[in-house]
Amino acid sequence: MRCGLVAQKVGMTRVFNDAGEHVPVTVLKVDNLQVVAVRTDEKDKYTAVQLGYGKAKVKNVSQPMRGHFAKAKVEPKKKLVEFRVAKDAVLEVGAELVPSHFVAGQFVDVVGTSIGRGFTGSMVRWNFHGLEASHGVSVSHRSHGSTGNRQDPGRTFPGKKMAGHYGHERVTTQNLKVVAADDEKGLLLVSGAVPGPRGGYIIVKDASKRSRPKDAPYPAGVRKAAEPAAAATDAPAAPAGEAPAAEGPAASGPAA
Repeated sequence: MRCGLVAQKVGMTRVFNDAGEHVPVTVLKVDNLQVVAVRTDEKDKYTAVQLGYGKAKVKNVSQPMRGHFAKAKVEPKKKLVEFRVAKDAVLEVGAELVPSHFVAGQFVDVVGTSIGRGFTGSMVRWNFHGLEASHGVSVSHRSHGSTGNRQDPGRTFPGKKMAGHYGHERVTTQNLKVVAADDEKGLLLVSGAVPGPRGGYIIVKDASKRSRPKDAPYPAGVRKAAEPAAAATDAPAAPAGEAPAAEGPAASGPAA
């Protein structure tokens, strides 16, 4: 079991596959996603990796969190998410994850917070059909009807579907297919709709009901560090206007 990714929802568009069919996709932005902390069995009684997304202004970060980021030697993050992982999937603190953590054709589960729609009635919130438009029904055509019984049990059961706050809750959508991953632009394209508004934070994980592809990087898709410049093997260049020194012993000048 490996960690997932934290992204922001950019919006929806479409791409064309090899058959010329258009596929609706949701564009997710993976920006500056780094490992901030690691949990181990020896110290924390469980194994997990804490990821930080984006860059936050220092003035907007509390003093305890500044120390938390300073300990990891990373810039302050806007969003922190912790993933349970296997012992052999623990990453180093400071490692940066990229969209190629998921490969094209892989199925993933996405988690987001649905769009809040305020206080709504039972017909909008629960898709009730309402009461009759005639036969004695008056001024209650869009009501939800009875909410309980009389003396027995004499109360309304918890969880009864009624009018109330609609949306703004954690929603998981399973088995969405990854269409493409672009590390240079930091974009991940997932087929279908993803819960949440544009700009909302999205958690992307390996599908729990499908096997992970063999070509998916394990333990994670990490950005490779830039290769250091090769050390110069030649002698330093002579200053302008001077001839390079001759190799071997210095030649003696003509006798006076």
